[in-house]
Amino acid sequence: MNIENDIQILSQQTWGHSLSECTIEQVYRILLIYVSEKLKESKLIEKPKKLYYISAEFLIGRLLSNNLIHLGIDQQIKQIIEKYGFQMSDIEECEGEPSLGNGGLGRLASCFLDSMAALQLCADGVGLNYHLGLFKQVFEDHKQKEYPDHWMDQKGWLIPTEKRYTVEYKDFSLTSLMNVIDIAGYDGSKNQLKLFDLETVNESLVKEGIQFDQQNVRENLTLFLYPNDENEAGQKLRIYQEYFLCSSAAQMILEETKEKGYDLSCLHEHVIIQINDTHPSMIIPEMIRLLMKEGMTVKEAVTEVSLSCAYTNHTILAEALEKWPLSYIQEIVPQLYDIILLLDALAHERSSLEKVAIIDQHHIVHMAAMDIHFSKSVNGVAQIHTDILKHTELKEFYELYPERFNNKTNGISFRRWLFSCNPSLCELLDETIGQEYKKDPLQLEKLQIYYHDESILEKLREAKQVNKDRLCKYLKKYHQLNLDSSSIFDIQIKRLHEYKRQQMNLLSIIHYYLRIKEGEIPKTPLTFLFGAKAAFSYTLAKDILHAISVLSEVIDKDAIASKYLKVALIENYNVTLAEKLIPACDISEQISLASKEASGTGNMKLMLNGAVTLGTLDGANVEILDLVGKENIFIFGKEASVVIEHYKQQDYDPSAMIQSDSDIKRLVDFLAGEEMISIGHETSLRRLHQELTTKDWFMTLLDLKEYLQAKDQIYKAYEDKKSWAQKMLVNISKAGYFSSDRTIAQYNEEIWHI
Repeated sequence: MNIENDIQILSQQTWGHSLSECTIEQVYRILLIYVSEKLKESKLIEKPKKLYYISAEFLIGRLLSNNLIHLGIDQQIKQIIEKYGFQMSDIEECEGEPSLGNGGLGRLASCFLDSMAALQLCADGVGLNYHLGLFKQVFEDHKQKEYPDHWMDQKGWLIPTEKRYTVEYKDFSLTSLMNVIDIAGYDGSKNQLKLFDLETVNESLVKEGIQFDQQNVRENLTLFLYPNDENEAGQKLRIYQEYFLCSSAAQMILEETKEKGYDLSCLHEHVIIQINDTHPSMIIPEMIRLLMKEGMTVKEAVTEVSLSCAYTNHTILAEALEKWPLSYIQEIVPQLYDIILLLDALAHERSSLEKVAIIDQHHIVHMAAMDIHFSKSVNGVAQIHTDILKHTELKEFYELYPERFNNKTNGISFRRWLFSCNPSLCELLDETIGQEYKKDPLQLEKLQIYYHDESILEKLREAKQVNKDRLCKYLKKYHQLNLDSSSIFDIQIKRLHEYKRQQMNLLSIIHYYLRIKEGEIPKTPLTFLFGAKAAFSYTLAKDILHAISVLSEVIDKDAIASKYLKVALIENYNVTLAEKLIPACDISEQISLASKEASGTGNMKLMLNGAVTLGTLDGANVEILDLVGKENIFIFGKEASVVIEHYKQQDYDPSAMIQSDSDIKRLVDFLAGEEMISIGHETSLRRLHQELTTKDWFMTLLDLKEYLQAKDQIYKAYEDKKSWAQKMLVNISKAGYFSSDRTIAQYNEEIWHI
């Protein structure tokens, strides 16, 4: 295979001249065509049983480099491109990022698709083709503004098909079109991500920002991910959208099963449907409905669907488990109304407890309850999360179905989060431990033999510095940010939510700012980097973003503090930015309130790339601690049992804490003080101040003093270069456990049996 010759021919055919005469954009288009053709030639993975991983989100990121790695031609392409004077990093910037997800849920789903293909499992992702994403985030006057993300304007990886399905609602029906994105495995094989789109979607409905007519369902269903549901129209639109996904998926699954010649009476022997969070829950009653149309009895249909479905719970937050008024279901999809009543009656036969009812006394349908009753498996995504589900949040369900509950600790795709985004570290790994880790991430443990090797520790520091320099160059070019690459990069990158406690990090920065103003200078300058989107209607989350942005200007305007302290809130955080930020990170902020973070996967990506975790005993931090040992992670804060007890007793009082501790009061009051208000919006800043002083539902102040102490300790530890490099080395060497290949293998061995 002469790749260079093939690409030269393609260049002549596409542009009429050789590769050497191409622009960067033209080279990208050539590679896109070349790789797309290679994927088209790949065979679909076929097995007697197939998994359908159904999810509202797939945050797949850019695919060019990932596909080159999976096809095994990344190094050849790199050499060819460099031969003609181009850099892959420049070519990658031509690629748009599919805006099909928002945060951890969608990124996890994408890592899982990667691993399913890599492990040769017959498994497709199933989702919706959002034209305008969640939104494109822009900061104007220190406030988040939302605009449509027109990611589909660019030529990309989306392949239209001839598949059409009719989705019926009470008063009308809609046509869904199926598009696919090829997911490359190895050995020339592939799976697919199947994305349903609305035939009559109309992007011109969007007027100001991301506002659109929510009632025009015939034209709006696939415009945005998670349309605003703070009003009745928005809630109904969510139901329309979710049913559009579930009905299209159910029809496709049954069609594919029949095309393969399998009898639907033994559906569960050939089909497994993994329900990723509660958004696709209507797949259960819809599959039952369609099987009954195929001639099954109610009992047979319920049995087959229950044996074919499995449910992943991703949250401990009750408000994140979807609940819809039964009247909305009757109004929008009356064909499911009787089935949901039937399922509720069956659930009541199993238990009379109100807590496990599908339809509660207020006639609200609890989607998670339906998933648990009529799936064969219910899994959490980190050990502490699963334990809390079993013994607290879903205790009554666990007592009813103990055999169904299991844990599957999340994982990440090493092919993207190490091989693709951190070549400088991979080069060092290749030199020290060989390349076996690329197939078996547990081989990273071999790095531990270099724990006392000062030359390797120095090279590890150098690899980190390369990534910090690269990030600074990138942010200056694309975000007009000037950062000091010799400073400590303290990074918190995740969806903006109070339980993740970006507000606590904000208070800590105020603490260091005031220290510097008083003459206490840090030995090494500190750079705090944030990346986060706040949901459109989440006012307090937007207030936190506003305060972070305002504080960055307060510090920049201070002639002394700005020499030692920098805060950067990076606009429109996405996978592409994560691939630059994560390899450059020194300190990984994982500071959620214990018992609230299901798992996290950013903590795993950052650990893998040599960052040291500063965190609470929450989510997968618990397992990171077990792996690396307490000397290689900085843990602080109250444990989950203490937090749960505070909620139970309702005895947490932030105002009392503020009144009894002048240090805490000083930091909180700064938020609504003169320096901040002179730059920011007083209403927003005072609202955040009021929230922290009177409610503070996620107990920011409970852990604040311990957090500040832990920060002092971790910054001090950074000054010992050898010891810090050893901490980096241990974290990298122990990260192999968090491979999504391991997670998916466990799903398959214990649930799917593909």
